[in-house]
Amino acid sequence: MIGPVITEAHRDRVEALIRTATDEGATLAVGGKRPEIDSGFYVAPTLVVDATNEMTVAREEAFGPVITVIPFDTEDEAIAIANDSPYGLYDYVFSADSGRAMAVAKLLRAGNIGINTLQRNHEAAFGGFKYSGVGRDGGVWGLHAYSEMQSIVWSA
Repeated sequence: MIGPVITEAHRDRVEALIRTATDEGATLAVGGKRPEIDSGFYVAPTLVVDATNEMTVAREEAFGPVITVIPFDTEDEAIAIANDSPYGLYDYVFSADSGRAMAVAKLLRAGNIGINTLQRNHEAAFGGFKYSGVGRDGGVWGLHAYSEMQSIVWSA
């Protein structure tokens, strides 16, 4: 099951990003072609492999069903690759060692980190670091955007 992207222009942008990935040397393991659906603006779920962190597909947010896989050899290299992005909305850490996963998560520069899950906790603050935004939605944090805080200082 797939859902449409927002507009024709958005679909075209995601498809251009996928084409650029292959032009820059990445491989499409799955997807990359427009599904044959009569209405709406769909992009097939696409898995980009053989990518490097310098490629456009790794440097831009697709906001579409595109996953880019960048191989690494060491934990430090993986952290450096993740933090090198100008964006920081969501990162994920998967490990059988929960202590190690938590240690890695604390080193990542993203507003949200999923450890061994792709789920989101809707009671927790949601928002990004760097170019992925300022402020938080979700839970009690989201109420701050609709509040006018006032401080009154009283000298006793």
